[in-house]
Amino acid sequence: MILTKAQYDEIAQCLVSVPPTRQSLRKLKQMFPSQSQATLLSIFSQEYQKHIKRTHAKHHTSEAIETYYQRYLNGVGRNGTAPVLLELANEVDYAPSLMARIILERFLQEHEETPPSKSVINSMLRDPSQIPDGVLANQVYQCIVNDCCYGPLVDCIKHAIGHEHEVLLRDLLLEKNLSFLDEDQLRAKGYDKTPDFILQVPVAVEGHIIHWIESKASFGDECSHHAYLHDQFWSYWNSSSSAPILYTEELEHRCHGQSWS
Repeated sequence: MILTKAQYDEIAQCLVSVPPTRQSLRKLKQMFPSQSQATLLSIFSQEYQKHIKRTHAKHHTSEAIETYYQRYLNGVGRNGTAPVLLELANEVDYAPSLMARIILERFLQEHEETPPSKSVINSMLRDPSQIPDGVLANQVYQCIVNDCCYGPLVDCIKHAIGHEHEVLLRDLLLEKNLSFLDEDQLRAKGYDKTPDFILQVPVAVEGHIIHWIESKASFGDECSHHAYLHDQFWSYWNSSSSAPILYTEELEHRCHGQSWS
C-alpha cells in the first residue's frame, strides 16, 4: 500500500517517547493497524538510530562509563541472574547491545594486561561464551537478544534480508530475459563502482531509462536517501553517464514522486 509523507511523519512523531522494546512495537502496531509489521519496524529502527547518534557522546564520557560499570557491578552483586545490563540500558535510554559493549570493554580493561582490540570485542559480542566471566556473558547475551535495532543479531538479520532481496531481484531479471552483470562480474572486470546489477541493454521504466540497479532491502526516509545519494549513488551516475535510481523492494512506498524503498 501507499505510505504518504504525512503518515510517515505521524508514525515518526509517535516514536519520540517510545522505548526500543518489542512491547513498544506491539503497541505501535495497534496504533497503526493498516501498516505492515515490517514497515513499522523499519521506521522504528531508523528513528531510534537517529536518536542514538544524537545522544551517543554523553554515554561515552569517562564519568558515564565508570558510573555504568559500578552500577553493573552493584547490580550483579545483589542478583547475578537479574537482567541488570538490559534494565540499565532501558533506564538511560541507550541501545542494549551498545551498553553491553561499553561494559564489556571496561571489564576487559580491568582484567586483561593489554587493552582489548575491536576485533576481540566484536567476536565476544557475536559469541558471548568467549567472555571470560559467566555472569557478564549472560548479561551481554540478554542485551543482544533483546535489542531490535543494534547488535550482531540484528546485523545478521539485515545481511540475510539484503541477500534474499538480491536473489529475488536476480530471479526477476532472469524472468524478464534482461541481460545484466552482477557485482562479482563487475569487480572481475575491474569496475571501481559496482552497483548490484548493471543492465547491458538499458530498459525504460515509467518513462525513465534504467542502466543500473542498486537494491536496498530496507525502508528509506529522506535522510537515508540523501546519505545514499552522497555516499554511493552519485558515483554510479557519474561513471555510467546516466542511470536513474530504481529501488527494488517487495514493497515500494512512494511519496510526492519519490521512491521510499
